[in-house]
Formats: sequence, structure tokens, C-alpha cells
Amino acid sequence: MDQIKVFYDETGQTLTVWFDDPCKEVISEEVGGDVILMKGDDGTVLGFEKLNVKYHNSRDLSIAFNTYRDTTALS
Repeated sequence: MDQIKVFYDETGQTLTVWFDDPCKEVISEEVGGDVILMKGDDGTVLGFEKLNVKYHNSRDLSIAFNTYRDTTALS
């Protein structure tokens, strides 16, 4: 997947972020701090969900991403 998908559920007050195809999810693990990791069959994290997220005006919600390349993994 070449996209990151972000969903905000105002009613459920959850913010869900997918790094890979949600259809690959086979298990979810609550890791604390109201965070749930969604994992594939090999244990790879496919995304996460943050519970109890409240925005006063979700229409104005904006999300910014910064990316970097880990060059230490290349050596």
C-alpha cells in the first residue's frame, strides 16, 4: 500500500490510521493509553486506533505527516 488512510469517527470518538490494507487484519491488541494495534497474520502492525478522541469541530480537522528514510537499515 502506498497510502496512509486516516478515519475519524465523531460518534465513536475514534481515530483510525491504516498503513496497509485493512482486509489483512487478523488480530487486534490493546497496548494501553487507549491505543489498539491492528496486526496481520505475521504480527506486522497494519494500523492503529486511538480511542476517546474528541475534536470540537471535526470538519476543520487537519493531519500533517513528516516522513524520513532510515539509512541505518540500508547498511
